[in-house]
Amino acid sequence: MKEATIDKSHIFIIMFLICLVMSIQSPIFTPYAAGLGASSILIGIILSVSSMMNLVGNLLAGPFIDRLGKKMFITCPLFASGGLFIAHGLASDSASLLILRGLNGFALAFLMPAALALLSGYATSSRQQGKNMAVNGMLFTVASIVAPLIGGKMVVLIGYVNTYFFIGSAMILTGMYAISFLRERHIIVRNRNQKQMNMMSVLTTPNLLIVYLSGFAVMYIHGVLIYEIPYLTVEKGLSTFTTGQLFSYMSLGTLIVLSLFFINRFNPFKRMMVGLFGMSMSIYAMFSLSLPLPVLLFLIGLCFGLMMPALATAVTESVSKDIYGRAFGMMSAVYSLGVIISTFLTGVIRDVVSPYFIAFLIGMIILIIIGYIQLQLSQTTQNNLQ
Repeated sequence: MKEATIDKSHIFIIMFLICLVMSIQSPIFTPYAAGLGASSILIGIILSVSSMMNLVGNLLAGPFIDRLGKKMFITCPLFASGGLFIAHGLASDSASLLILRGLNGFALAFLMPAALALLSGYATSSRQQGKNMAVNGMLFTVASIVAPLIGGKMVVLIGYVNTYFFIGSAMILTGMYAISFLRERHIIVRNRNQKQMNMMSVLTTPNLLIVYLSGFAVMYIHGVLIYEIPYLTVEKGLSTFTTGQLFSYMSLGTLIVLSLFFINRFNPFKRMMVGLFGMSMSIYAMFSLSLPLPVLLFLIGLCFGLMMPALATAVTESVSKDIYGRAFGMMSAVYSLGVIISTFLTGVIRDVVSPYFIAFLIGMIILIIIGYIQLQLSQTTQNNLQ
């Protein structure tokens, strides 16, 4: 038990470091790309290409993670991503940045499904699973609060190039830590029957379909914010430190909800629906009401904190442990798809219609769809009991 707890702590540390380092670049990439001559549409394309490569990698990652183990798919991407981040600082134009961002998206695609699958192997019950995911979410959120502030301040002190050098070096050091301390939770068993559970059957499992649709909506909304908030540095002349503060308001709301462990007692599917409704209404208020932006981002953060552990818990409740890699790989792919569509569409339509309005529509439409699927499942269960 003690050894398992120590091993699990290493996973938490590694995932925290990954999120911390990755979030440092969140307020700086858009102005950095604009400084290299990228237009608003090209920035949207760059972000979309990165997410597209991430999606492709996610789909490839799942089966390999289940068959070959998790550790190698955590450590290798860390080293690759570190080198690519260092290369970001050496980019001379927006075309180079496009290529580097795409390669980095592909490298990182293998990392999070493997890490989540490894962490999920430590839970023996739904409540414990929810607690593990909530703790992981808390660490991610703390990193998300601190890192944008660090990133914005680092640019002021050492410039964009040296900031990317720091990010790349930190990723490589995290990879070295993973090699030294990370351990596989279970012996890898290559069961021939696993071939029957392919990615398509994972995608079409009814409960997982609800999870994936919800995840798509959440990441679409998140993608709009990732694009729009940093772009305030270009449109309104705000500093990167100020936009970093705005992201921190959202992270603070997420942290508050994740610290309320009793929430994990409630049905994850109900938490997902409540959270998605709250995010949709908050994003609606961004273009229709004159509420302060920090307040709305804080509310979105509350809903985000309610949903993310619920999504991960719902995945583990719907599949067996031997296909966690496939299930989390598909979930990561859906997340990537949400960001792909939102960042590209936002760059194209932002001068014509509010991206916040489109995000609201997508959130509410998906909420209606998953509500209908839930109703159908409930009716089917009742009929079977009768």
